[in-house]
Amino acid sequence: MGRILGIDYGKKRVGLAVTDPLQIIASPLKTVGTQEFDDFIGEYLQSEELDAFVIGYPVQLNNKPSESVKYIDPFIRKLKKRFPDKEVHLVDERFTSQMAFKAMIEGGVKKMERRNKSMVDRISASIILQSWLESRSANKGNIKHK
Repeated sequence: MGRILGIDYGKKRVGLAVTDPLQIIASPLKTVGTQEFDDFIGEYLQSEELDAFVIGYPVQLNNKPSESVKYIDPFIRKLKKRFPDKEVHLVDERFTSQMAFKAMIEGGVKKMERRNKSMVDRISASIILQSWLESRSANKGNIKHK
């Protein structure tokens, strides 16, 4: 079983998180510049087995895609084309930055360190990935009634 990579895609930076090999827990991995992602993922896949990508997808409060989709949709198409054997899952990323910031405060991260946007991106990717893992787990536990 390979890992799953969580992605918080942005115009400048891409926050990344990854599961453990058993796909139970999401952990922040790193933040790379958007232009560096292709090189990073190529190198990463040389050393790690990856089963799927989970990408935060920008949705407005009315559940319609936000303006940011014009940047992320081409990224998703490119990822699917480059890695056709990997599953790609989209997750509503609303409020993940705020949740990441709150987690940093609750975790005791100092005020100056909280300004580090790359840290927020990594934690956001971790929240996106963990929420997907939890929803997948909840769906597996559902009993289907005929």
